[in-house]
Amino acid sequence: MTHRQRTPGQEYVVGLSSDVTAPDGSTIFGDVGLDRLTEAGLRWEVMPALAGHDPSAAELAPYDAVLSFGHWGYSREVVAAAPRLKHVARFGAGFDGIDLAGLAAEGVVVTNTPNGVRRPLALAAMTLLLALSHRLMDNGRAAAQGRWQDRGSYRGLGLAGRTVAIIGVGGVGTDLAQLIAPLGVRIVTVDRPSVRARQAAGELAGVELLSLEDLAARADYVVLTASLTPSSRHMVDADFLARMPRTSYVINVGRGPLIDQDALVEALRTGSIAGAGLDVLEQEPPAADDPLLTMDNVIVTPHALCWTADFVRDVSTSVVDALIDVAHNRPPTHPLN
Repeated sequence: MTHRQRTPGQEYVVGLSSDVTAPDGSTIFGDVGLDRLTEAGLRWEVMPALAGHDPSAAELAPYDAVLSFGHWGYSREVVAAAPRLKHVARFGAGFDGIDLAGLAAEGVVVTNTPNGVRRPLALAAMTLLLALSHRLMDNGRAAAQGRWQDRGSYRGLGLAGRTVAIIGVGGVGTDLAQLIAPLGVRIVTVDRPSVRARQAAGELAGVELLSLEDLAARADYVVLTASLTPSSRHMVDADFLARMPRTSYVINVGRGPLIDQDALVEALRTGSIAGAGLDVLEQEPPAADDPLLTMDNVIVTPHALCWTADFVRDVSTSVVDALIDVAHNRPPTHPLN
């Protein structure tokens, strides 16, 4: 490993990714606590806008750390050529596009903010689950369009006695399971050694383990909270969707590419499944003519459903804590590598 220690007397500079940040440091999230960086002796500045690419070594070269709001990628080759960089701090939980092992080998620590994301994202998934189970959007449109006579046409599937499959029972998935268990649902997930180990440790009580194929065939609602990895990409594909009951729904608050979006559009068009709730898409932002945006049986939100006031507060505190800790050669709370 290359050791990138702070040079005594050298100014420690944090670059803010420019994807959601104005030149004055204001962000779409509001105040994220940059004054705490200043008070801790760190200087921050907004990085130059990128023209549709991940940051290059030259663009990273002036910085000791990057506060990465979006999903820029960081490869070992790039950070190897930016020897000043010591820390990539994700504002959020996702880390797809970051070569964790490669950056570790180069002495660059990567952190995220899982605790700040966990409950808000679980509640976002629950929001979509409740909205679909009660056909909230259909009923709302009927009222707004004066179609009061149609109010009996949009009876929801409901939740009591239904099977909810949660794919990805890390922090968010576990929180979601705990939130919906009192609603009288049956909760299932994919049978994996890691999940069995957690059950043996007393976690995930009452959650049934199934094969992916059986899960698809038996679930009334499939909720994706998993991370994106090479093995999870397009895990919900045409075969998976074909196994699902025609009355079932798919909800995705994880990453867009967990679902083969072309296959999903076809399943929704043909009525192979009843509908979908999507806070994430394969292409973000979507094309203006993306069919998912005009389907009555789909709820699409702009990868922001969990962005509540408590989300911003807790994630901001966590990411700034990590930046200050690494700058002062203290171990951060949530290292990924």
